[in-house]
Amino acid sequence: MKNLHTLTLIILITLVTACSRKSKEVKKVLVIPVYGQSLALGEEAIRITDFDSLVLRTNHRVLTENLDENFGYLSDTHLKQWMKKMLNDRKRAFELSIYGMSEVVSDYLIKKGLGDSILISTFPGGQGATGIKDLSKGTKAYNKFLDEIRGAYESAQDKGYTLEVPAFCWMQGEDDIVWKKSNNYKKDLKTFQTDLSTDVKAITHQKKDIVCISYQTNCLTLAKDFNENNFISRETAVPQAQLELVRDDSLFSASGPTYLYSFAGERVHIDGVSQKRLGYLAGLSVIRLLESKSSKGLTPSNIAVQQNSVQIRFNIPSSPIVLDTVSILKSSNYGFSVIDSSNKNILEKVILKNDEVTLICSKSPKGSKIRYAVNGTKDKSGYKYGPRGNLRDSQGNKLTAKIKNKNYPLHNWCYQFDILAK
Repeated sequence: MKNLHTLTLIILITLVTACSRKSKEVKKVLVIPVYGQSLALGEEAIRITDFDSLVLRTNHRVLTENLDENFGYLSDTHLKQWMKKMLNDRKRAFELSIYGMSEVVSDYLIKKGLGDSILISTFPGGQGATGIKDLSKGTKAYNKFLDEIRGAYESAQDKGYTLEVPAFCWMQGEDDIVWKKSNNYKKDLKTFQTDLSTDVKAITHQKKDIVCISYQTNCLTLAKDFNENNFISRETAVPQAQLELVRDDSLFSASGPTYLYSFAGERVHIDGVSQKRLGYLAGLSVIRLLESKSSKGLTPSNIAVQQNSVQIRFNIPSSPIVLDTVSILKSSNYGFSVIDSSNKNILEKVILKNDEVTLICSKSPKGSKIRYAVNGTKDKSGYKYGPRGNLRDSQGNKLTAKIKNKNYPLHNWCYQFDILAK
């Protein structure tokens, strides 16, 4: 009998120890994917992230939608994706912004002492050369995206993990600028965010809404009829919508515009280093979200007309703001313009003082369009000749990213805008 009591005690101690160990190992999975058209899929961005190095750097903390480490097998159907994986076909495994994003978030979790309890699941979704309507709820790309989130959730359940989708990164809009596909891009993007949030919450049973971390597309000059001095500029509707949502809607956060980057062929697609840089900024936005802080980016907060001048105040993530003509080739009037109803630019001088920009005009700017980064050489994008401006904050004085042995300051650059002066 004594031996039986001893054996029972040993079993109980073993069970308690096992349960205690398991509770310490219980993990939470944060799913943070990217969705959109070709920029989201990394088209033309030569991959600079080595998958083995990514796994080692993040200590196996960053996983795919399958909660494994087999990155780089994207295709438009589940079957093709599975076949590429079986054949180890990574011929089109481009650089994705989410690789940089996951590195930043992983580093943050380690510093917070959460590195052993939280995993990051990230993957791309969407379809190249596609307008927002054809990427929205009910479409093939949307359904595949949901399937992958559902698969991640089911895999997490099987492993005894909890899972939440706090945010997704948005990279789409080029098609709607060039081909006039969306009649109201702001409404369409907000509807997408609402639909995705509702559909994902039905899968994960989370209570929190899903935040859209939005970049800003700036490829105005790819549109056939674009003219920077046209008072009515259809092309600015998409980037303006992205600006207004990250500035005014709490369920949107900023990563940043694209004009500061290098483009493959200087046209549509940012290159691999640029994908990484943008990913780091998206990662900082994720961190702010995890800390319940807003991320409006560098965006105009107020525009006031006084006689022949315009005063512009900004949401500034990290003061002071700077007119930088080294990182970005100087644009006329640092990227600012004031276009009146007769299609004339009446801006004469730009003054930056105390984190406020003053535009001096040849006449009253009331009723004119106050613009930034609405310019550029035909069919060009990027920091040399595309639509661009020279206004940034100073975040990069403290935060930098080392990519291919070169340090890049992580400044926030001002979002492109087109606002009527009243």
